[in-house]
Amino acid sequence: MDVMLLGTGAADGWPNPFCGCASCQDAARRGDIRGQTAALIDDVLMLDCGPEAPRAAVRFGRTLADVRHILLTHAHTDHLGAQALLFRSWVDVGHVVEVVGPADALDACRPWAGPDDPVRFVPVQAGDTLTVGGYAVRVLPARHQVFREGDAVLYDLTGPDGSRILWACDTGPLPPEWFDAVRDARFDAVFLEETFGDRSDLGSGHHGLPEFFDTVSALRGCGAATETTEVVAVHLGHHNPPITRLRERLRECGARPGTDGEVVRVGDKAEQAHRTLVLGGVRSGKSRHAEELLASYRAVTYVATGGTRAGDAEWAQRVALHRERRPESWSTVETSDVSAVLRAATDPLLIDCLGTWLTARMDLHDVWNGGDMGAVDADITELLDAWQRCPVPVVAVSNEVGSGVVPGSASGRLFRDTLGRLNASVAAVSETVTLVVAGIPLTLR
Repeated sequence: MDVMLLGTGAADGWPNPFCGCASCQDAARRGDIRGQTAALIDDVLMLDCGPEAPRAAVRFGRTLADVRHILLTHAHTDHLGAQALLFRSWVDVGHVVEVVGPADALDACRPWAGPDDPVRFVPVQAGDTLTVGGYAVRVLPARHQVFREGDAVLYDLTGPDGSRILWACDTGPLPPEWFDAVRDARFDAVFLEETFGDRSDLGSGHHGLPEFFDTVSALRGCGAATETTEVVAVHLGHHNPPITRLRERLRECGARPGTDGEVVRVGDKAEQAHRTLVLGGVRSGKSRHAEELLASYRAVTYVATGGTRAGDAEWAQRVALHRERRPESWSTVETSDVSAVLRAATDPLLIDCLGTWLTARMDLHDVWNGGDMGAVDADITELLDAWQRCPVPVVAVSNEVGSGVVPGSASGRLFRDTLGRLNASVAAVSETVTLVVAGIPLTLR
């Protein structure tokens, strides 16, 4: 399954647009604006459809034209923007859409669908099982309600390829007997809400961090989650600590926060590793941002392409600072043979950076003294092939050199031009491309 997160925020998103707390200020400064939680599965099935979800899909380069099924968890308006059915009725897409959910949620939808609209409503309650297109669906109880007990549900979803996910949003802490229904499920991915952060006093209908940890532990204890299950926190709100700290906290239980627009691939599609290119100028914060992207993984291989520089104290200090802020569980490899590392990787990779890698390859082939530039081009081709075939998540950092002054030497201009072409080539075969400017990450793709 291909799970695109259309949003990962709570009802008020994150940051709350009316709030000036430290957590909201941090998110706004980063440009990390999270919409209301929803997901798009294989471009044909939606999990919840709040008012922000349809526009988010377009913003992330997807269309909802092929959506045939919408699974609603409950009738709260951040999960149910029923006006989307009206917008859909204005376009002839040539097929019926099934809207599945608790009866109260469907009742909220009915006024938005005309008698002749190609919409079919399928009421469900906890304990039901059904087939939706090529997906097997089990409806699970949620500890959450809108009007009455039982009017909110969770979904256990198995795809056509046999991959299986748990969509657990919204719910508070679940009773021990709930876990019997998912015993030995061995989910490929769990999307679990985590709304209240350290505020456990705000109600029982959502998870805070302590409750999230307990639920993840219970899922692992009953075999619903295993060592290979990807546990993703969604429905995140501003009661949480700033995102860098939240990543550290969630890593304690083997989980990570979701990100708006990310694609989580499970089952057969899990083999398609996600490739991210992070660009930025000198001291822009690009390396720190790249490290944050992988902060939820316990084991990461940091590929340092700059090597060592004997007698250069300033360079040694830079390297030491980088090492100090990386988790102790990460390992470091110093090499310019990045292609070999990409092909052999078993843990996620962080490559820092392509600029120093290119310098090393140009040095190797003595380009500065009239050596073989063709050999460098061959190295780039090999790198691109290995990048595309890499079997694990990988993030590469590179210098953005297109905005600087024209170098005063022929060798400088050759390096700038070659790195510019390398960046463009890597970007073309990456799922995500981010430009970091003054510490602020800007999503290009």
